Amino acid sequence: MRKHYLSAPLPFVGQKRMFAKEFIKVLSQFPDGTLFVDLFGGSGLLSHIAKCQKPHSKVVYNDFDNYRQRLQNIPRTNILLSELRSIVKDLPRHKLIPEKIKSRIVECIAREEKEYGFVDYITISSSLLFSMKYVLSLDKLKKETLYNNVRLNDYPPCEDYLGGLEVISCDYRCLYEQYKDTPGVVFLIDPPYLSTEVGTYNMYWKLADYLDVLNMLHGHSFIYFTSDKSSIIDLCDWMGKNPTIGNPFDGCQRVDFNAHMNHTAKYTDIMLYKKQPQKEYGKAA
Repeated sequence: MRKHYLSAPLPFVGQKRMFAKEFIKVLSQFPDGTLFVDLFGGSGLLSHIAKCQKPHSKVVYNDFDNYRQRLQNIPRTNILLSELRSIVKDLPRHKLIPEKIKSRIVECIAREEKEYGFVDYITISSSLLFSMKYVLSLDKLKKETLYNNVRLNDYPPCEDYLGGLEVISCDYRCLYEQYKDTPGVVFLIDPPYLSTEVGTYNMYWKLADYLDVLNMLHGHSFIYFTSDKSSIIDLCDWMGKNPTIGNPFDGCQRVDFNAHMNHTAKYTDIMLYKKQPQKEYGKAA
């Protein structure tokens, strides 16, 4: 039996595990066979849940960040973590790693990258850096203060995680153009949050890009994610210059979740959704 994940199997900035149960409730409003297109696929969690809940639906997952490569390298990542556990075994948990031990860790990771050509730095970051901090290269890791948060257990295999999905990797605008005229299509839209760290995303994200996404909401069913950290003034100014779009969230249902980055930083995640009246939703191809 296929395992149903409510969180991504490997760390990913911005995965929607806190919204998983509410997302499932929203999905229940659409019939099995509805076409779902995940424009900003990220960790694939939204696509995975959609396919599990709607097994007869076509679900298109845009793996622009190449999460697949990280999943495929779980065995190598586990070996590297085992070596790191050996290096820090005598150090207290969640405490600063001394420079002498840090040097051994850097050497270990450098050797792994040289021999195998790949290191999952996002996953390794979660074991060596302060909570919610990530790097994408060895050079950047060298500049960081390391902590002994090394995972105690291996990551389990997850060959079925992306099972049944149509996996592609392309610019989200190209994907939108491909499906925008499909009757009953539901777009899953979880862009990088404005005014938040997007360093681990495989894209250069500007304010205009963030605002342009709103054009994709008009006239479609969608499930859209954002945060109260968005720049509302800039948003309203842009809306004023594009008056024909109106308010794309008019008539939406809303779900909020209070999140904590650390002891002092707090923000609110927001899910908005709307079901357009349709005689028939798009059937899986």
